[in-house]
Amino acid sequence: MNLIANKKELILVHTAMKSVSPTKSVNLLLTPQFYTLKKEILPIKYLYQAKKIAPSLFEGLLDRNFAYEYFVFKEKDAWVFIAYDINKIMDFLSTKDIRPEKVSKLYFAQQALDMLHTPVSLGEKEILGVIDHTAVVVPAAALRDAPLAGMPDLDFAFSRGVALHNAYGSILSLSQAIVMAGIFMTFAAMYLVEGIRYAQASQQQRQEIEGLLAAHPSLQSKYARESIAAKYKAIDSKERKKRETIKTLSAMIFRGAALSSLQINEKSFKARFVCKDDKAVKQLQELAKKEQFNASVAAKSTDVDIEGAL
Repeated sequence: MNLIANKKELILVHTAMKSVSPTKSVNLLLTPQFYTLKKEILPIKYLYQAKKIAPSLFEGLLDRNFAYEYFVFKEKDAWVFIAYDINKIMDFLSTKDIRPEKVSKLYFAQQALDMLHTPVSLGEKEILGVIDHTAVVVPAAALRDAPLAGMPDLDFAFSRGVALHNAYGSILSLSQAIVMAGIFMTFAAMYLVEGIRYAQASQQQRQEIEGLLAAHPSLQSKYARESIAAKYKAIDSKERKKRETIKTLSAMIFRGAALSSLQINEKSFKARFVCKDDKAVKQLQELAKKEQFNASVAAKSTDVDIEGAL
């Protein structure tokens, strides 16, 4: 079932849908099968205030095994809070041949109540309709005698949606992409500083060796040259190990786990990651184990400390 939204094809996504394989960028309209909704009349004026309290409203209602995000908008006097797991949604879309790079924005059925006054068939068993100003999916048998409609073809403009960005192998929101960009810019700066230090150290090493050879001709032998080179090679190895460790830690950043601090010296390092939930903690611990790092969870939190020797 398709319609046009903001000049892009809008596809209704439900569990009984057929594969679609879009060739151009599309928008998606999600049925309540893919999100959990709450409405609250609250003494809140601004959207950013509503977003801050969204997680607390769903406390105890959501599966802790999933990483939920929240979409909030105002509907007359009430605030509408929608919890969704983007990874779960994208996993389903992949089974319907909808690739992430073909998805422009996600919208929710609750945003399209005006289109759903007449129930819409979702296959043989379920129907999408509106009950008490809320978009719901109900068994087809419950509305056996009700007239059904296909999705009307019309221009429908949504005020806001969830934008998808395919970056770092994940689906990130724009704000998350900006945060990730900042993190990797920090790593780039660290690489630059280390590179400059390495170049300066190498130049100094060459000058010292040349000075020694000039002052002591006997050191010109191949054996003496190799001994001196081996001494400075050990120094180079330490600097290289630092850079490799930083590179490994940067690869351990993923959705739900962000690097908050890093301490590194000649012998060891310690990094702290802030994890979104227990699922992210477990995944980070597995990555640390794979790299033979030591990982420990900070008391009464989901922060993970990762340590290792250089």
